Amino acid sequence: MTTQTVSAGLPGFTQADFDVFQLQGLEERMEAIQQQIQPKFRAIGQQLSAGIAVHAGIEMHLHVARHARRKVNPPKDTWLAIGSNKRGYKAHPHFQLGLFDDHLFIWLAFIYEVPNKKAIAASLLKQIDQVIAAVPHDYVLSMDHMKKDSAAVSGMTRRDWKEALVRFRDVQKAELLIGRHVQAGDPLLQDGDALLRFASSTCEALMPIYRLANL
Repeated sequence: MTTQTVSAGLPGFTQADFDVFQLQGLEERMEAIQQQIQPKFRAIGQQLSAGIAVHAGIEMHLHVARHARRKVNPPKDTWLAIGSNKRGYKAHPHFQLGLFDDHLFIWLAFIYEVPNKKAIAASLLKQIDQVIAAVPHDYVLSMDHMKKDSAAVSGMTRRDWKEALVRFRDVQKAELLIGRHVQAGDPLLQDGDALLRFASSTCEALMPIYRLANL
């Protein structure tokens, strides 16, 4: 008689993971992030990056935020990033999945380090109707990855979209992040396999914008 091995599913995120951000002090919080959250990022990120690569048609690389520049203040959030460059992600359009203390975020991210943001903004402005049509109504938009604030896409007009893209183009520190938020208490987050499907579908929906930005 043979026994069949049942593989464990992907790890999800529990309240204990969000509680990490209540820990005081850089060392204590970073140790918890490294031991508790980053293994989950790697497990989910490896599969998520493989799926994104299929839809992007190019090789994609997983990066887990190290927060190496922090010397005193502990990070208020942490994330994984998936992009086309093996050495780094900040200077390129990329996808993020990460945690603040009260929600999980999934972004298509263009942050201020992107050197060709004016060209990216010009491309998105030129195709603004395609951009708007690609983003589902339950998504959100942010212009600063360091803040929790976001605008519901469902409440944005074409003029709002244009203003956001112009700001991204013209303001040096302005960023553009489009995606989804999931509140910490949502049962979805505890099921790693369901979360992977949710994150994959989010990134797939945003792939037309990723392609426009990489023209």
